[in-house]
Parts: sequence; structure tokens; C-alpha cells
Amino acid sequence: MGKEDDLEVGGDNAAAAPQTNSKMFIIIAVVVLFLGISTTATLVLTGVLDTDDEQSAAAENPDSSKATGKKAAKKARTPLNYVPLDPAFVVNFSGDTDVRFLQITVELGTRDVDVKEQIREHRPAIRNNLVMLFGSQDPVELNTREGKEKLRAETLAEVQKVLKQETGDKGVEKVFFTSFVMQ
Repeated sequence: MGKEDDLEVGGDNAAAAPQTNSKMFIIIAVVVLFLGISTTATLVLTGVLDTDDEQSAAAENPDSSKATGKKAAKKARTPLNYVPLDPAFVVNFSGDTDVRFLQITVELGTRDVDVKEQIREHRPAIRNNLVMLFGSQDPVELNTREGKEKLRAETLAEVQKVLKQETGDKGVEKVFFTSFVMQ
């Protein structure tokens, strides 16, 4: 009888082993699937698996977009450098208004370190164009925020025009008025 009991115990274990193996396989498969999904979701949310239009364009035409993609990536990663156009601009208005003078302190924003040197090199041409621009403004219009924003956009266009003409690259991304006084 002792042998029969041993056989029965052994017989039950033999039948339970395939069930345990299949359950274990299902559990492992579910865990692996869950890890794969969570890893993919993490990579997508952090932007590692993000595909921009620039990256897909680079894949289609690698020769022409390598330099553009690298330059754009470099600009996106580098902080904005501020280049002051000292001294402040002072212009007088013509006409019959109570406001006679405008004083503006301007700083230019660029992400390219080489452009900082180009701005310093072409400062006389930039300042000349800006003096002409500031002197031709209507003081009544400059009293509004919209007038100042319009002048800021025109200032950016003038600076970019000079740099494009002299260097072939616009270089400057933003213009900031750090002081704006009308008297």
C-alpha cells in the first residue's frame, strides 16, 4: 500500500505539472507584453520615438537636408544670445506734436555665436537703418502697444535685411526694446 500511495501522489504531480507550466508561460507572456507596452509609451512620451517632418524629410533626401537638420537641431538646443546695440538710439520727430524725441535701447537675440560677431562688425549699417526707421515713426501711433509691436517687427526686418545683404544669413531671431522713452 505504501507504494500505491506513492504512485498516486506522483501521478497527481505529473498531471499538475503541465497545467503549472502553461499558467507560468501565460504569466510570463503577459508580463513581457506589459513591459513592452510601457517601454514604448515611455519612449513616445519623452520624445525619443518622435518623428518630425524634418526627420522624415531627411530620411527621404539625406544629402540636402543633413546640413539643414543639423543646423536646426543646433539652433534648437542653444540658448538665445543677447547682443545690445549700444548706445541707445535717440531720434527727433518732425511735425506739430508735443512729443519731440524718442530714445530706444535695443537688444538683438540670436542662437548662433558667429552672428554675434557679424552684428558687431556690421553695427554701423544696422544702426544707420534703425535711425532712419525710428525717425520716420508717428509718435501718436507709438503710444499704443500695437504701434510698439509693429515697430519691433519692422526693426527685426531691417536688421535681418542688413545681415542678409552683408553676410547672406538673416542671423537674428528676435528684437527686444529694453528701454522706450518718448518726450
